[in-house]
Amino acid sequence: MRVLVVHDYGTLSGGAEVMAWTICEGLRARGHQALLFTSTARPLPLPVRADATCFGTLSPLRRVLQAVNPHAPWRLRRVLDSFRPDLVHVKMFLTQLSPLILPLLRPFPSLLHVVNYELICPLNTKTLPSGAACRERQGTVCRRNGCLPWLGVARAAVQRYLTDLSAFDRIIANSRWVAERLQAEGVQVDGWVPNGVALRAQRPPLGEQPVVGFAGRLVSKKGVDVLLHAMVLLLRQQPATKLVVVGDGPERGRLTALAQALRIEQAVDFLGHLERGAVEAALASAWVQAVPSRWEEPFGLVAAEAMMRGTATVASRSGGLTEQIIDGETGYLVAPGDPTALAQGLARVLGDRALAEGMGAAGRRRALAELTEERHLDRMLAVYGELVSRREGRSSTEVGL
Repeated sequence: MRVLVVHDYGTLSGGAEVMAWTICEGLRARGHQALLFTSTARPLPLPVRADATCFGTLSPLRRVLQAVNPHAPWRLRRVLDSFRPDLVHVKMFLTQLSPLILPLLRPFPSLLHVVNYELICPLNTKTLPSGAACRERQGTVCRRNGCLPWLGVARAAVQRYLTDLSAFDRIIANSRWVAERLQAEGVQVDGWVPNGVALRAQRPPLGEQPVVGFAGRLVSKKGVDVLLHAMVLLLRQQPATKLVVVGDGPERGRLTALAQALRIEQAVDFLGHLERGAVEAALASAWVQAVPSRWEEPFGLVAAEAMMRGTATVASRSGGLTEQIIDGETGYLVAPGDPTALAQGLARVLGDRALAEGMGAAGRRRALAELTEERHLDRMLAVYGELVSRREGRSSTEVGL
């Protein structure tokens, strides 16, 4: 099978980007032909891993490209003409590629695998400035709630007008949570296929020093500042605790300054962006991984990675995280944005080595059974096969997602 994967970004800077690249690698490993098409925009200073690209930018011009990027369909048409895919798998297209690419997909079996809230929120957070979850449909309410200026509302309206989802044969989400959120706002979603993570060696037995791990982009919605405030409370109970922060982003300077202001800088290591092997080495000593997201994570890939590593997880009780973490068995779910609740959850794990080991082992069993890259690829290939068969007019049974 020849599969074209289309995504806004080609850098491995976030979970969605990792999944786009991973599915191409997995398809190739199974003997299929796969090609990744992205923009040239780089959220982090990392190489673009795409096979073909169009213009993209993180400058203010991006606000225009989100609605209309004329270079994207021009380049995509050339790729489609030369590659002639059996199926097009689109992940993200509303932050760089724009809806102008959608008419080009109609001749091909096409799948949209929704990984976030872009279809229902111009900011892709569904979170109000107060930090509360937004449950209103986008439009002029985005201005009234202080999320967008009028120009942003107009740009989002143009983007919605041009986004004709009938170009896709099927729309699926990466979690039940995302599927239900989109359906509540009128988007027809046919099911969900959860993400998968790479197999990892189980972490070594826990050491003497209690360590909290964090991995992710350093942006406000990830709640690292909440974690730093929780560390202040945690250190009062367990002064030897260390926090290891893996990741980079625009909030790094503010977060390092906050750690200093809270006088916990000696207990926090900001390691920046690391390659996969270095991430595993940095987090191997963690007794527990914190996922303190403010927003409702659509899936939460880092939680699945922690489970695969065999590490207990304490995460926000919201979004797709609630589908991965079994509260009290593989970790704890706590109120988002609450340093006290987060500190209490972390303290329960750090205060009981046997509990930490047991939760980590339970998480690894769950990850190996349900959240591997191979399991994800099996599910995607089943969807691919159903879509191609439908287009070819052959009878086929409906795929159970």
